[in-house]
Amino acid sequence: MQTILVAGAGKSSVYLIQYLLSQASRKKWKIIIADGDAKAISEKINGSSFAEKAVIDITNEKEREPLIKRADIVVSLMPAHLHIHLAKDCLKHKKNLITSSYISPEMKEMDAEVKKAGLMFMCEMGLDPGIDHMTASHIIHGIQRVAGIITSFKSYCGGLVAPESDTNPWHYKFSWNPRNVVVAGYGGAKYLSQGKEVDLPYEKMFEDNKKIKIEELGHLAYYPNRDSLRYLDLYDVPEIKTFMRATLRYPGFCKGWDAIIKLGLTNDKDIANTPGLTYASWLKNKSGYKTGTLVNHVAQKLDLPENDKVISMIKWLGLFDEKLITTKGTSSADILLDILLDKWKMGPEDKDLVVMQHEVEYMHKERKTKLTSTMTLTGESAELSAMAKTVGLPIAILTKLVLDKRITPPTGVLIPNMATVYRPVLTELKHYGISFKDEIE
Repeated sequence: MQTILVAGAGKSSVYLIQYLLSQASRKKWKIIIADGDAKAISEKINGSSFAEKAVIDITNEKEREPLIKRADIVVSLMPAHLHIHLAKDCLKHKKNLITSSYISPEMKEMDAEVKKAGLMFMCEMGLDPGIDHMTASHIIHGIQRVAGIITSFKSYCGGLVAPESDTNPWHYKFSWNPRNVVVAGYGGAKYLSQGKEVDLPYEKMFEDNKKIKIEELGHLAYYPNRDSLRYLDLYDVPEIKTFMRATLRYPGFCKGWDAIIKLGLTNDKDIANTPGLTYASWLKNKSGYKTGTLVNHVAQKLDLPENDKVISMIKWLGLFDEKLITTKGTSSADILLDILLDKWKMGPEDKDLVVMQHEVEYMHKERKTKLTSTMTLTGESAELSAMAKTVGLPIAILTKLVLDKRITPPTGVLIPNMATVYRPVLTELKHYGISFKDEIE
């Protein structure tokens, strides 16, 4: 019997665990689910005899290491900073590892040792990053096979609320890690635009966002996602002039979030003395309020009329209310997150929406061509979300392919940009409704 260790039983794990358990009987698999939350594990395994519950502190080596020793492969959906604990044990005990998160500097440093050990540490194997890398590589390699020269590559992805569940003025609800939404863009962004490197600071990230059009959805706004430049070599596009990875939101969200940043409410380094502090007092402190009404002061600071939609969005969050803050955290980011967890919470029957689009421009036989490849997927409910499906299934499928010896695991600390990985994974994803529609101009 083969043993799979799944670390993490949070929101994104439901489809991953369902997939593995659905095949466990036939494949003779034992699935160990490790998490600090016993209830979360129980909800995911639903009494399956092929699952084993492991309630542990993933940072505790004595609790973690015996599970890794038992595993034939390790899968991690833990928060990004915790993968390294699993990675070190996987290297020590010669286990392949799959994660959904960006390659951290600490993980990257392990590349030579991982290669020497003949192991696969496949990172960025979820949605974004993950499906974006696989579909982008599929497109790029196809163009290169016919001697096309790629001049522009733009990749967009967003986890949104489905139109039928869009019930607030922000046009947004949480379908993934809420903290990541609050701190999105902290490090600024880097990308290539018409041959020039652009370094965009956090404060400018949500200003004047450009838009793309998605069939049946209309226009969506986008903002650059982290450091796109680090993928130039990995994507192997030497002649490219424009290269950007970006995040999608409904247009109103970007305008509102730009205001939240300008008011200083996303700061996770400040200290807010919350006992006896109201939301209005906090906003006054952060925005430099002196006289007049708070609404008028905020409108002037943002250079907006008082009846602007953005002011209404801030009001809707309750930031002008003389209501006591109950947040246990100490920073502005903590207070804001506490507000948003309540205001942007998905109801049990709410549906999310995942949108991904690649725009690729290339020259072939002296003719300029533009390829647009688009995927949209709507979730079934808050639990069975499109986000969980698109994050979890690529990992689950790769896990199966490795255990079944249907692929030879590539070695090193990697992203899924090799055909031996992306071809079978993308083929199976189509059976689950995760497919792309291509248009050529």
